[in-house]
Parts: sequence; structure tokens; C-alpha cells
Amino acid sequence: MTKPAVAALAGLALLTAACGGTTGAAEQQGGPVTAGTFTYAIPADPGVLDPAQGVLSVTNNVLSVAYDTLVAVGADGKIVPALAEKWDVKPDSVTFTLRKGVTCSDDSPVTPTNVADNVNHIADPASKSPIYGVMVPAGMKAEADDAAGTVTLSMPGPFSFILESARSIFIVCGKGAKDRASIARATSGSGPYQLTEAVPGDHYTFKARRDYAWGPAGATAKELPETLVMKVVPNEQTAANMLIAGTINGANFIGADRSRIESAPGVNKQLVSAGNGQFFYHQGDDRPTKDPEVRKALTQALNVKELAGIASGGTGQPATGLVMDPRPCQGDTVSGHVPAFDAAAAAAALDAAGWKPGADGVRTKDGKRLSLRYMYATTRGPGYQAAAEYMADAWKKLGVEVKLNGVIDTKLSESLNSTQDWDVVWLPIGVTLPSQLVGFLSGPAAPEGANFAHLANKRYEQLVAEASKLPSAEGCPKWLESESALFETADLVPVVDTTVLVAGKGATFRVSAGSLVPTSIRLTQGG
Repeated sequence: MTKPAVAALAGLALLTAACGGTTGAAEQQGGPVTAGTFTYAIPADPGVLDPAQGVLSVTNNVLSVAYDTLVAVGADGKIVPALAEKWDVKPDSVTFTLRKGVTCSDDSPVTPTNVADNVNHIADPASKSPIYGVMVPAGMKAEADDAAGTVTLSMPGPFSFILESARSIFIVCGKGAKDRASIARATSGSGPYQLTEAVPGDHYTFKARRDYAWGPAGATAKELPETLVMKVVPNEQTAANMLIAGTINGANFIGADRSRIESAPGVNKQLVSAGNGQFFYHQGDDRPTKDPEVRKALTQALNVKELAGIASGGTGQPATGLVMDPRPCQGDTVSGHVPAFDAAAAAAALDAAGWKPGADGVRTKDGKRLSLRYMYATTRGPGYQAAAEYMADAWKKLGVEVKLNGVIDTKLSESLNSTQDWDVVWLPIGVTLPSQLVGFLSGPAAPEGANFAHLANKRYEQLVAEASKLPSAEGCPKWLESESALFETADLVPVVDTTVLVAGKGATFRVSAGSLVPTSIRLTQGG
């Protein structure tokens, strides 16, 4: 896995939005409004719009309205046709038969070669794509047969989620496929909308493609609003004001303003999962947390239930795993597998590990103080700051020196990639397949690889190796067990499944895996 993939994990995590669900259905009077404008708030500028470089969740949210994927995920979490009308899955490959009559936004046909070129471009080291090894599995290759109308994605060996991986690969077609620089602030896809205006930091305007008739499960653009505006609104309070006033039609809320939206009249609301919150221990050779007994003791010193409430502002749910909904493997990998809260046992464990309290109360061993540098992103709201302070206080009572280090997104990515200047990091994860985590949780350590925490859990690695050779459904028990293996040795500690309030006014829509589902948008009032 490439080094940029570490930044990809941080990016996918830091701006993860809603993950599934539909805004509460509003009564439609006379059917949907197709001549109006649907305005949707996004929390930050998406940056470069080339899908091969799309790291942040907000970027993929914007891309999702202009680009198609081979397959998609239905409202029930099952894989449904999109660009591909059918597929044939083998242990190490999947062959897709493309729909006929699909066109790009410049009216050129979408061919199997277009699809194959996208996958191979991302896999090409020269492209330096940060999504290689995450959205496109490491080792994947694509081969087209234009005469047969098929494209085959293959892996060097059996791979559980070879079909499911295709739902995350946006297909660039037409002129943009030949000139990637041309789509830095433009789109060239077969999706239901085409970008017509980009004003970085303010808004992105799209127009509906009325000839679009090849959406997921046969969705069309016939009932879509003529215009879609992605409005950059970094402040949730501002977004709440705009939604209540009716100047925007949709937004997601994770902070204090969600309570105001919940009681606002005329607003459709849906509470959905928004990824997870957990922290990692650095296991480099020079770190005290390389010792599993130290990691377990530190975990035992925390009341994770209280910590979850603090981190989420009381709006989260008990953590159940590492993969976002709709997850392919259903099950709770957390309960009974995280060291239980027991402050006395934590202190005894550190004593037994040779860490004795010093004159100032800080534990030492072989002349070295038990000191931890705790890093977290300041962009995730006040809950994470409060969670960091709560953890620091609990560990100080245990005799640990804690240095809090709140940083901006880019600094967090830099520390994960190269400087490695941390001992504990709070890092939400926003992936939809367990296979997307393997390179981050095993293999070469940073900075040579993507294993930023220097994890070396042999049981996890063995279970993943076994699961990877099985079809997704058959391999799920081992995939789930592999996550539990990480928690049992406190390699990382799952704390909370966060939630987000998806709200709409004058419109209904659906979100899936952090992105707006464009074919689900319906204006119920003139926009």
C-alpha cells in the first residue's frame, strides 16, 4: 500500500458525513418539482475534483452527483446494478457486463475500455493516487473487451470483496479521461448531473442530464430538480439558520445545532450512523505502548461508556465495529472484547509491568517516564477536545504524564505519514469494507508503509489471510473475528458509533456511505 493511502485514511475519516438513511418523507403535492433548484450544504470545499485524487468525504460527496460506479448499494444495503447490468464473480475476479446506451456528459459512449482505464490509472504508481489500496484494492488490474461489452477486474489471488469494491470507483469518461488536468474544477462523467459552475469556497452548480436512464437499479433523471447546488457552509449554525429559513434544502448536523433542527417545524429529519470514533496506541519499538500490558492498563483506566457520551455530545451509540453502514458483514465485534473499566486493575497492571510511581506521581521504568503525547484533530468539534481532556485526566490519576496535541487535518496526516510524533491518536474511520483497513492495521509500518500505528497482531493477520480467500458472505465470520482480535489486545479502542442528523426542507433525499444519492433527490416545493 502506498504512503498517500495513510493520508487517505485520515481524509476519509476527518470529513465523514452521514452514512445511510432517507430524510423523513414529506407529502408531495402533485408530484416532484423538476424545474427548481435543490441546494445542499457541504462543510468544506471539495478541492481537486479528479476522482483519482478524491480523498475527503466531502470531495466524494460532490463527485457522486456527476459520476457513476459499476454497481451501487440499495437502501437495504445490497449491491444493485449501476453502469453494469450484470456480473460474474469468481474468487479472484469479477466480470461486468455494461449497460448499452450509456453516454458521458460530452455525449461520447461509455465503454469497457473507459472503465478499465480508470482502474489501471489509479493503480499506476505514476498517478500517485491516494485512493489506491483503499478504494481500489492493491494489486487490482482491469481488462476490457469492448466487443463483448465487458470489463474484468482481477486480483493476484482470491479476494473477498472484489464485487463490493466496485461500488467505490467513480468512472471518468469522455475528454476528462484523456486530460485529467481538465477535471480539477470540472466533471466528465456519466452521472445524472454535470458541473456547470465552480466557485471554490462558495458553491458548485450542476445541471440535470435529462437523458440519464441508467442509474442504480434503473433510476432516471426524469423527476430530478433541474439544478443542484452544493453550497459550502463550514459553520453548522449558519447551515441550521439557512435550512430553517428555506434558503437551502438539505444539510447534515453533528454538533449542538442538531437539537434546534430536531424541533424545527417543516423540516424532514433522519438520524443515521456517521462512522465511528476510536483511538490507536503507537506500537513503535521506542514507545511504552508497544507493551500489550501497558495498552490494556491504559484502556482499563477509562470508562469507555462515559467517554463515548463526551466525545459524541450524548448523541452517539455504543460502538459495534470499524466499518460504516451499509457494512457487508453484520455483527457486533466490540462487546466483550475491549478490556473492561477497572482503575484498580489498571494500576496493578502497570506495577506488574515495572512502571512504578515516582516522587512527582509520574510512573517511571528504567529511568524513563511514562509519558504520552495524545494527538487529535481540532476540526471534529468540541466533543473531541473534551474527550481528550477526560482521557488525560484518567491517565494522570493512574500516574501517566499526558501531553495533549490538538492539530489541524494536514498536521495530523503529516504526523501519521512521516513525523510519527504521537503515542495515542484519536482517529475516526470512514471505510465501507473491512478489506480497506488491512494495510493500515498490518504490514509495513509508516513511513515505509501505511501501518501508521506499527501494529503487529498475528491473530488479526492470520484471520484476514483466511477471510480474504473466501467469498464475502462466507468470509464474514472471520472478518468480524479479526476486528475483535485487535480490540482484545488493545491495539485500538473503539469508543462510539457517532450519529448525524440528516435534515431536509422542501425536499426529500437519501444518503449512503457519506454521500448524497443524486437519483433520490425530489423537490417537494419550488426551489
